[in-house]
Amino acid sequence: MKKLIALVLAVMMLVPALAMAENVIKIGVFEPSTGDNGAGGKQEILGIQYANSLKPTVNIGGTEYTVELDIQDNQSVTDKAITAAQSLVNNGAAVVLGSYGSGVSMAGGDVFAAAEVPAIGVSCTNPNVTLLCDYYWRICFLDPFQGTVMANFAKELGATKAYVLTMLGEDYGVGLGKYFVEAFKALGGEVEEANFTEGTSDFAAYISNATAAGCDVIFAPCATTYAALIIDQAAAQGVTFPLLAGDTWENSAILNAAKGKNIKVYCSTFFDENDTAAAAAEFVSGFKAWLNADAGNLTNNGGNDIVAAVSALGFDAYNVAIAAIEKAGSADPKAIAAALPGVETEGVTGKIAFDENGDAKKDMAYIKFANPETGAFDFVKTQTVGQ
Repeated sequence: MKKLIALVLAVMMLVPALAMAENVIKIGVFEPSTGDNGAGGKQEILGIQYANSLKPTVNIGGTEYTVELDIQDNQSVTDKAITAAQSLVNNGAAVVLGSYGSGVSMAGGDVFAAAEVPAIGVSCTNPNVTLLCDYYWRICFLDPFQGTVMANFAKELGATKAYVLTMLGEDYGVGLGKYFVEAFKALGGEVEEANFTEGTSDFAAYISNATAAGCDVIFAPCATTYAALIIDQAAAQGVTFPLLAGDTWENSAILNAAKGKNIKVYCSTFFDENDTAAAAAEFVSGFKAWLNADAGNLTNNGGNDIVAAVSALGFDAYNVAIAAIEKAGSADPKAIAAALPGVETEGVTGKIAFDENGDAKKDMAYIKFANPETGAFDFVKTQTVGQ
């Protein structure tokens, strides 16, 4: 369907660029800065803002336009996400970036599709984000891949029985948990599954059940607010087996929860700040300097200058949007949507190109360990499905 859109809308490439007031083009930023995923959303926004600071203009038809970021808080919940998405459309966003969280991305996707405004997902990993919306593309890997990667890693740790804990009705966690279960069982493992409801603060019974069932790992893909509680309560029970999760756990809130405790926490993610590739190293150095130059940026990053993978993805997403605008030669959202399928860039998180569904062609994840002594993430390995 995305190929059809590209063909039908390609004629828009021939239309002169729309006149924009005062030569300004708006890029919408559709992210949570409050709610369960607010911590991760803020870090994703920081990557976008840093990219904008380096490339604040774009050339359209020989005219230089100032790029203005319109940041709307989707508050980590689907009903607020619809309102935030509509605000971006009403404010004239030419293209939208976000969101941290697949459920809010899917809710916003309906609004963007109705308005024919393209959206570029940054770290929303549920397959349905793009499958259910022809105006959504994304630059991160997907949950079927991530779930399989973590199932393989669990087996490498010697696990034969896993306890999978997810929040009831939460698209990201439930989806990722499902793919982990499928992959772990295919590898010969046993699984115990449980769900908790939104607002839960006491996880003691779940952790006790995992221990009593003889589980070797807990896999708990969930928002950082719940993750911190799970880590704290598992440590209080003296749990010795590892806690595993997906990309949402690569966050300073996890490091703070694990620090000083006898606990093992691993997660999969999209980027490592110690990557020695030239583009990645340049990004890390510049981003750290930018963070440290502004107390507000440091606060939004969790109070430190650790480079989160979602910040690197946010940086790449902004540059993909700029490349699409330049390729379209227009500020018209329809022309940008037509240009997006053919965009290819070298990002700090690797090469970015889209498949027929609008998903990034990525097949590698980073495994990290939340070091309780240093309060930092240690790189463990890169992992693919085949490993």
